[in-house]
Amino acid sequence: MSGMILSDPGKELTVRAEHACCGGHVGFYSHASRTLGLEARFAVFMPAGATQARRAPVIHLLAGLTCTEETFLIKSNVIRFAARHGIALVATDTSPRGAGVPGEDESYDLGTGAGFYLDATRAPWSTHYRMGSYVAEELPELTQRLFALDGTRRGIMGHSMGGHGALVHALRAPQAWKSVSAFAPIVHPAVVPWGEKAFSTYLGQDRAAWARHDATLLLEAGHTHPTTILIDQGDADQFLQTQLRPDLFSDAAAKAGQPLRLRHHKGYDHSYWFIQSFIEDHVTHHAAILTA
Repeated sequence: MSGMILSDPGKELTVRAEHACCGGHVGFYSHASRTLGLEARFAVFMPAGATQARRAPVIHLLAGLTCTEETFLIKSNVIRFAARHGIALVATDTSPRGAGVPGEDESYDLGTGAGFYLDATRAPWSTHYRMGSYVAEELPELTQRLFALDGTRRGIMGHSMGGHGALVHALRAPQAWKSVSAFAPIVHPAVVPWGEKAFSTYLGQDRAAWARHDATLLLEAGHTHPTTILIDQGDADQFLQTQLRPDLFSDAAAKAGQPLRLRHHKGYDHSYWFIQSFIEDHVTHHAAILTA
């Protein structure tokens, strides 16, 4: 069993691949998720020097529509900068896989690859589409038990749909997520096509239920984070005006007294080339809080 893992997990965890990387190790794993009721996949980067006695602070990474647990780690260049700060990374998949829900593979923005990091309440999605509880509870518990991670120093970062997830989880549970940042997040899903499609399918038509999964509405309801939220947005992003609308989150943050650093970048789009360009700043942002 890998030196990345603190103890033999027996049948609890399947090691899919492990590699030396940036002085530490990155591994890809699967397990039988009690929350999802299906096999779930995740990835972990452990920096050099992390041990049971010297656990590493950790950033959880949430990717966007169509992505997997591999995407953020492979495409963003985040590992290089996390290694410099001695920070571990945990990346989850974007949805359950193989749930067998009719229509889950028909479009890129609903179903497989598009779990929106919430718990569906509407059948038949509610049986397996429970990424909210998986991200908030099961995955942190599992990884902190099996890897040398310090759960008292845990941040969350996301892109697009993952940015939505990062903001919502941090605002709803700031005691669990000590730092938060996002790239081109869906900040107000209740009023944009991606969110309306997902929320009506997963949650039904009760917009009060939608509000619990909308970062802008959470701010308006009094949910804030004690640290500054960092958001980067490309001004050439093809989804800026139709799906993302960071201006709405900025307005709500100002009214709520939420510290926010929203940066606009001329010429940058929605891709991982954009994320690569500013990922170092995000890791530094989290490190200042998690390693203080």
